[in-house]
This record gives sequence, structure tokens and C-alpha cells, in this order.
Amino acid sequence: MKFTKASPLKGEITIPGDKSISHRSVMFGSIAKGTTEISHFLSGADCLSTISCFQSMGVSIDIKGDSVIVEGKGLRGLKKPVDTLDCGNSGTTTRLISGILAAQNFDVTLTGDDSIQKRPMKRIMEPLSLMGAQITSIKDNGCAPLSISGKKLHGIHYTSQVASAQIKSSILLAGLYAEGETTVTEPYISRNHSEIMLKYFGADVKTEGTTACIAPPKELYGNKIKVPGDISSAAFFIAAGLMIPGSEILIRNTGINPTRDGILSVCRDMGANITLLNENTDSGEPTADILVKYSSLHGTTIEGSIIPRLIDELPMIAAMACFAEGETVIKDAAELKVKESNRIEVMVQNLTAMGADVTETEDGMIIRGGRPLHGVVIDSKLDHRIAMTFAVTGLCAEGETEILGADCVNISYPGFYKDLEKLGH
Repeated sequence: MKFTKASPLKGEITIPGDKSISHRSVMFGSIAKGTTEISHFLSGADCLSTISCFQSMGVSIDIKGDSVIVEGKGLRGLKKPVDTLDCGNSGTTTRLISGILAAQNFDVTLTGDDSIQKRPMKRIMEPLSLMGAQITSIKDNGCAPLSISGKKLHGIHYTSQVASAQIKSSILLAGLYAEGETTVTEPYISRNHSEIMLKYFGADVKTEGTTACIAPPKELYGNKIKVPGDISSAAFFIAAGLMIPGSEILIRNTGINPTRDGILSVCRDMGANITLLNENTDSGEPTADILVKYSSLHGTTIEGSIIPRLIDELPMIAAMACFAEGETVIKDAAELKVKESNRIEVMVQNLTAMGADVTETEDGMIIRGGRPLHGVVIDSKLDHRIAMTFAVTGLCAEGETEILGADCVNISYPGFYKDLEKLGH
């Protein structure tokens, strides 16, 4: 797919449902008693992998557009799947479902695509094993495919070296089935969608500082979930509005959970003109309409506790920094190396090829902004966030930018290119 320099982007869009919340609504609904009704569900490939896994374990899930009805089986109602569970490209599916499967009364094998089979799973295998789980890497390399034999679990207090919602959620989900309380402490607070939704489904979850604690409930109970727009997907339109002269974009009904809104803080630090309108709270999740206007940006430093709040948005922020005056430094972001691609390496290589002044560091990058960029051929590495980042960057660069593997955006945002095109007219 090819992109050239854009005229101002104007108009309003509604972003697809939040990927993290869509995953969890299906998972929690599947192990709850009764019916869970989900609206504004993200029907991207990753979330469909989650649905497929639970359907394979006997859960009735009906999809009609962006509405999903889950007929829950209760905490102990899942059935042994006939075949291996395929998580596709979804790290969230793989890691979170492992916490649930660790306590079932059957054995199961969990796998995914080539990318998933390279992503680190020891980070959930170790704490789950401490709880009594029997979980092994079939290739003995700490990655999927995983063999999980359901066992009786006991609660632990786990101190995670990484602020990761996937690690935390996997442990808390295992804690639903464990004897005694299960507690997770992180170095910083990662996104807290699991804690919010588990409470909403009737679980006993307590949080204090960077610690989350769960006590095993008798049951979870089905509920109605209205999924807000995904701020990680909105990030590309926020950046486009700020980077392309004369642009003004209204992004409707977007999640602004404080554990996820780091991009708004960074953009404001860089001098962005961003206004939140119509703020409210549904299902415990805060939302707002985000009004973005073209702005003259300047460099900033991004590090420490804000990193977990914007880890998925860092590729777009790095590209945006190329159009800001001065230097932007990204630190403490080594987690980018173990995403769908090594996002530090891929961003530095491609931005440099476009003419940017970018230096790779051990845990991030240094971007010296203000240099004009030109179009090149970008290998997306089949990483949806890389493809979307360079689609937006291509709209700001001279000449033509071509993205190889551009269809990988279907992982999280099937209508991305259409929405981008809509704002250009």
C-alpha cells in the first residue's frame, strides 16, 4: 500500500473497540455464570482468536457485527478441547488464557503463529508454576507451543520485575481458582482493565499502589460490557492531527483509563493542542471525545512510570518526534523488543531510511527532530502498529511511502486505511 503527502485531515471518526477490553470481556464472560452481552466489540484477528479458543472449550459465543453474546459456563464449566488451541498472533490470548487453563481439570496444548512462537512465555510460566501449575514449553525454549496440565493451585504473593498487564492478569486469573489470596506487585502500575472488569463480574479484587490482590470467588456473573474506543488505535489519528498542518480531528468515545492515557500526557508535554470533551464512565472505564488540532511540537523525555501507560503507542510517538523541534529521548522501553517485532530496531531502521536523525539505545531511542522526511519502502514485519505508524508518517513525508505487509492492520484495526482516507476528503 502506498502513501503520499496529505492535505489537512478534517472530520470525526469512531475508533474500534479497545482490544484489551474486548479480549477480557470474552474471557471473563466465558468463565462467568449466565449471559454476557458485549457491545462495540473489536472484531480484529486477535480478539477472534480469543473467541475461537473458548468456543473450542464448549462456550457458545454469537457474533453479530460488533455485538457479541457469550453464554458463560461458570468457573468450572470449560470442556477439554478436541484439538490444540490456536492463539494466532495474540500475546494477550496466549498469556491470559494460560492462567485460566492452569487450574482446569484437563490437559491442553496452546500454540500460535510464527511470531507468537518467538515471544517470551517464561514470564507467565514461572509465576503460574509457583502456584502449582504444570506448564511447559514443548520446544524447551520458553516460548509457545505450551503444554498445560490443569492442577490444584494455591495463592502466592508475586513480585514482577516487569510492569505488564499480561503477566498480572494471567496470575490474577489463576488466582480465581487458587486456595487463598493471590497478590501481584509491579514496579509501576500497568493497565488495570482486568481488575476493573473482574470486580464488575463480582470478583473480590483489591488494589493498593502497584499491588493487586484477588480472593477466589464462588462464581463470576455475566454482565453487560460496553467497550470504549481503543486509545492505542486512536493514537495514530492523534498523531496525524498534530503532524499534518491545518488538521482538526474529533475522535469519538475513546477510552482514557489513567493506566492507558500516557500518550495524552506526552503529547501535551510536546505542546499539543488536545481537548477532552463529553467525559463519562461506563462499566468502570472512563471515556471521552478527543479533539486534536495541528500543533507545533517540541521534544521531550519519556521514561519511568509513564512507559507502561503508552508502551503500544511508542512507535507512533517516535515518528511524531521526528516532526518536533529539538530532541526526544525514550528510555526504559526495552519491552518494545519483545512485541510483534523488535519495535526499537524496526523504528530506528525505517525512520533513518526516511531521513530522520535517530539513534538506537539499549532501552529506547534518541530522536533529533526537525529534519524533512522522504518516502521509502517500509517492511512492516507484519506488525500492525508498525504498519499504521508508517502510514501516518508517509502522509507527512515528501514523495511516496510504500508499506509491505500492510494488511497486518487487521490484527487490531480492520478499517484503519478507510478511516484515514475518510478524513482526507
